[in-house]
Amino acid sequence: MNVLSCSINTLNGLYDLSGVEVGQHFYWKIGGFQVHGQVLITSWVVIAILLGSAALAVRNPQTIPTGGQNFFEYVLEFIRDVSKTQIGEEYGPWVPFIGTMFLFIFVSNWAGALLPWKIIQLPHGELAAPTNDINTTVALALLTSVAYFYAGLTKKGLGYFGKYIQPTPILLPINILEDFTKPLSLSFRLFGNILADELVVVVLVSLVPSVVPIPVMFLGLFTSGIQALIFATLAAAYIGESMEGHH
Repeated sequence: MNVLSCSINTLNGLYDLSGVEVGQHFYWKIGGFQVHGQVLITSWVVIAILLGSAALAVRNPQTIPTGGQNFFEYVLEFIRDVSKTQIGEEYGPWVPFIGTMFLFIFVSNWAGALLPWKIIQLPHGELAAPTNDINTTVALALLTSVAYFYAGLTKKGLGYFGKYIQPTPILLPINILEDFTKPLSLSFRLFGNILADELVVVVLVSLVPSVVPIPVMFLGLFTSGIQALIFATLAAAYIGESMEGHH
């Protein structure tokens, strides 16, 4: 009962976190729900960038790739290597999921640093990277949780739940709690790093608007790429762990 109560409190806390904001946000009212409009707008832009780039790169595939096709094949190989390293020989079906996570987060992070969102005027609030919002990072983390539960159940059936009493039943509460802390750590790591980077740049631009913020912006681009890689690597590691049944 204590574990169940702790789990419910964790979920309630996760729901309360969806209301965390820094600054003002642009909302849409859909039915009885309040939706972060600026997150949907920027997410659609990121998705359009990814789909458009992929369509242009593969519209006329060549046996010997060049240009955009060569770049996208390199990215695919990189994602395959990450997936194979973390998941093992059964990585194939999970490449699309890991790749989607990596590319969406990577382009979202860079969009927050490179695209001049502020030239688009909203009634209130402003546009920013989708990963600058806790709701986006929590959604990505929950998708990862669903993925590794699905991977474990598909591979082992109900025997998957035996991992909670290994190596000893005494660890049952801790093993259950671990599954609730994984999405929390994934979402907060990504959200915190992207938000902190954007806040640092904004503060520096307001204080020294000329040259000083530029190195910080380049550092932010590097950090954004690393955060996308960390999220994708951990997602693949969790999936591999659920399929192998080891910690």
